[in-house]
Amino acid sequence: MKDHCCGPGYASPAEAMMAPREKLLYTIAIYTGTGIQKPDYLATIDNDPDSPSYSQVISRCEMSGIGDELHHMGWNACSSCFDDASISRKYLLVPGVRTSNIHVIDCATDPQNPSLYKVIKGSEIKAKTNLSAPHTIHCLGAEIIISMLGDAKGEAPGGYLHLNKDFDIIGRWESSMGDIPFGYDFWYQPRHNVMVSSEWAAPNTFMPGFDLEEVGHLKYGRRIHLWDFKKKEPKQTFYLGEDGLIPLEVRFHHNPDSTHGFCGAALSANIIHWWKDTDGEWKWEKVVDVDNEPHPDWPIPVPGVISVILLSMDDRFLYLCNWLHGDIRQYDISDPHNPVLTGQVWMGGLLGCAPEVNGVKITGGPQMIQLSLDGTRLYVTTSLFSTWDNQFYPEIRTNGGCMLMVNCDTEQGGMKIDPDFLVDFGKEPNGPSRCHETRYPGGDCTSDIWI
Repeated sequence: MKDHCCGPGYASPAEAMMAPREKLLYTIAIYTGTGIQKPDYLATIDNDPDSPSYSQVISRCEMSGIGDELHHMGWNACSSCFDDASISRKYLLVPGVRTSNIHVIDCATDPQNPSLYKVIKGSEIKAKTNLSAPHTIHCLGAEIIISMLGDAKGEAPGGYLHLNKDFDIIGRWESSMGDIPFGYDFWYQPRHNVMVSSEWAAPNTFMPGFDLEEVGHLKYGRRIHLWDFKKKEPKQTFYLGEDGLIPLEVRFHHNPDSTHGFCGAALSANIIHWWKDTDGEWKWEKVVDVDNEPHPDWPIPVPGVISVILLSMDDRFLYLCNWLHGDIRQYDISDPHNPVLTGQVWMGGLLGCAPEVNGVKITGGPQMIQLSLDGTRLYVTTSLFSTWDNQFYPEIRTNGGCMLMVNCDTEQGGMKIDPDFLVDFGKEPNGPSRCHETRYPGGDCTSDIWI
């Protein structure tokens, strides 16, 4: 394995924290599910506070067709490519969960106006690999692997798509899926020869919307899987039971020597921590438990629904969003076994704690987050998935989504919504759209893996 420092063009976590402020943000914007017959697009946002167009969308790169349901995206290169001078962080891969099309966007030729470089057709992916519904993207040296949530017919467990540096399909990455029933997110830690993956559900289950009865019928996940990274096959499973209903985002520490990692279990609203003990055994525990809250219009208390987690570049803070409650939380995880709540802010949600922020009615709740490399700015968007949005927040179809910025205290801990930053996707030229994941041109806290 390589040392914890990186070569030309790629910073270590400590160096990344000293990077200058990002001047642009790239954010997924979605028309799927709004009734507006326009392609989803990649919005470029001016993030320079000295610019007259600060916190405005300054360009829109449309996808190749209608109905993609853009969701997550990833760079073609990260710090795992540090020893290959021919590779640069030039392209964003932006998949459509519904069409399985993967759009390759050139963000380097003109960073303020990204352009469509190539489309890997979902039909080609299905024909060559029997996979569909792309989700998480990570680079692997000069190559790329993508978690695919279903087979060609939309049934679980799916697998992993393997691309070369020219974005040609190599085939499936995994040697075996073992007994894994569902896929979702993944992260790898090469110094320990381990990859971790989590579970959502089959595309045919989650795409129409959420049905609580299907959780009881075991159609949603409740496991975390540890893989032998070199052999490309699962070797151990953590069955989380009622403490880990719908485990979504997974994150290892950025420090490649560490075995500590975290997962947000959405429906049970828990944070799961895993690590390797002194005997070399992998262990897990529940370290955060968000209580369900009563609601006058619900027959049962409302779960938080932890839709996302994120670790700061120095591995000190963990951030999470409770999409239905409406709060964003900051935990000090200096002791990963005992997280300490150090900050909390509210935007949207069903509990009515902050229905309006910065003069805009928030429809939806805090859903996706991206943290600046220095840890001081957290960017938050409000859309989860179109059918789920429409089910829990029906007004989002007409009001659209929004992005806010939260200022974070990296010394003592604490959070505060910035009063001067607001991107209102309800006012987009073609009508209200929703916003999901955000990336920075220079890399970010959720894309880079160090080896």
